[in-house]
Amino acid sequence: MNGTMSAPVGAALRSSFTVLVSDDDPAVRRSLHMMLCAYGYDVQSYTSGQALLADPCAAAADCLVIDYRMPDVDGVTVLQGLRARGWRGRAILVSAYCDCALAAKARASGFDDVIAKPFIARAVREAIGSYLRPGR
Repeated sequence: MNGTMSAPVGAALRSSFTVLVSDDDPAVRRSLHMMLCAYGYDVQSYTSGQALLADPCAAAADCLVIDYRMPDVDGVTVLQGLRARGWRGRAILVSAYCDCALAAKARASGFDDVIAKPFIARAVREAIGSYLRPGR
């Protein structure tokens, strides 16, 4: 599901902020996509980490929200691939298998936030919103 939605329903701080979403669970991916679009973000969604890495437009994104465990490649590997290409955006890892070891690995790999599933949409919105505040 690749796409954008430009009409904000919520309180996005700027509509040109692009968020990449990758989760192999269609329901999670769709709900994140719809919620972030409703808040005015430009959202690109991917069914797999490989699909995200194959998209040359991903390099222009501001933020990544990605699942840790996916069938093709894990979220940490995707972030490492983006960083190797020079991408410097903010990154959020989401996982149903979150524990202290994964959180430490994610932070060491460059993730700004780690959110455990089932997560509350508000946690993702607040994390992304904090990236838009001056000084962060």
